[in-house]
Amino acid sequence: MRLWTIHPKYLDAKGIVALWREALLAQKVLQGATKGYKHHPQLLRFAKTKNPSAALASYLKAVHEESVRRDYDFDASKIGTQHSRRKITETQGQLLYEWRHLKRKLKNRDPKRLREFASIKTPVPHPLFKIIPGKVREWEKVQ
Repeated sequence: MRLWTIHPKYLDAKGIVALWREALLAQKVLQGATKGYKHHPQLLRFAKTKNPSAALASYLKAVHEESVRRDYDFDASKIGTQHSRRKITETQGQLLYEWRHLKRKLKNRDPKRLREFASIKTPVPHPLFKIIPGKVREWEKVQ
């Protein structure tokens, strides 16, 4: 499971579909509707918010908006009804680590998309996140 800190606009088709499915699963986990993944490290930053389900719904909303921009058919009715306006802080190190990770994936899956973003040093974060100075998070499985 990866709930990207980077904006979903950078993801290739396979990546955004996977993100949608994984974020929907994460939403179920945070709602207590599934037994698995309860302690998954990718959920920590959501679980620590005042209203984890609302934070995840806000995350999904932005992913859905990107899917609409691409003319994909993601079902918005699956997104929770509560939303959060509060941003989650995330570190610059985490954002940049994920950027490098995505570029490695795009090198094999979508070289054309990688070339589109070749000049970008620091990507725009997902709108739910406020980026602060700091290193890669301790929960990240650095490769």
